[in-house]
Amino acid sequence: MSKKATREALGETLVELADEGVDVVAVEADLSKSTTTAKLGDKYEERLFNVGIAEANMIDVAAGLAVAGKVAFTGSFAVFATGRAYDQIRNTVCYSSLNVKLTPTHAGITAGPDGGSHQMLEDIALMRVLPGMRVLVPADYHAAKAAIRLAAETPGPFYVRLGRAALPEVYPADVQIELGRSYVLLKGTDVTLAACGVMVAEALAAAELLAGQGISAEVIDVSSIKPLDEATLLASARKTGAVVTCEEHSIIGGMGSAIAELLGENAPTPLKRVGMRDEFGTSGEADELMEHFKLTAPHVATAARELLGR
Repeated sequence: MSKKATREALGETLVELADEGVDVVAVEADLSKSTTTAKLGDKYEERLFNVGIAEANMIDVAAGLAVAGKVAFTGSFAVFATGRAYDQIRNTVCYSSLNVKLTPTHAGITAGPDGGSHQMLEDIALMRVLPGMRVLVPADYHAAKAAIRLAAETPGPFYVRLGRAALPEVYPADVQIELGRSYVLLKGTDVTLAACGVMVAEALAAAELLAGQGISAEVIDVSSIKPLDEATLLASARKTGAVVTCEEHSIIGGMGSAIAELLGENAPTPLKRVGMRDEFGTSGEADELMEHFKLTAPHVATAARELLGR
């Protein structure tokens, strides 16, 4: 099975959209090779704008291009694209519901050797709280391409979380995703594993481990965190009676929090959140960090067993 990083989908998909006649542009903060937006500039020089190391300016330039009728994508790393430019995202993009698509890369601890200062673990929380912002976290390269296309085709602000590490394939090349929909990848009856991003493959592997122990796990890809697919998640929670959320993000304010809020209001269910626990990351290779912070499949399986033991 081939592995590709979700960031690789960005430049390639932007070129495809431009080839198809979509009026896309990209605004970058001096990281176009790392984020792969350089691919758009290589073929369509006039469509890529590099504003230098100035993320707030990046957002405002994208906003201006959106006002001029362009489908404006932004790059940079997630820690800078959301943290340094939050005021501009809130008051320029979201307040006016502009057609700006935030698609930063290097999110989460799988940014690896860049270390804790560059491993953004709070971006889902920051973005999902903004009125009008839609939040997508694709599970693999193919899903990332579909998410970028969905963002380009749907008016208004989007946040698409992309990563640096190569991930295993979860979906076929022709996958299409819908806004506000989660996908049941494996049906089960004993526990629900609700995952997003890099954790989807880990949840599927954890379900295999649990199956060997006589536990039937249902695996759901929560690729759309906002809007949330409430119907699918509630149906699964009511069926299994136990939910484990899995994310490469802080458990505070992220996907786990969104699902906890949903269950708390509609179907109180025993819940355990797997993710980063009020801490920063550190330097290391992606696979080393996933194990160090207990985000790998065996740890997800352990969390499920502990939850069922309650």
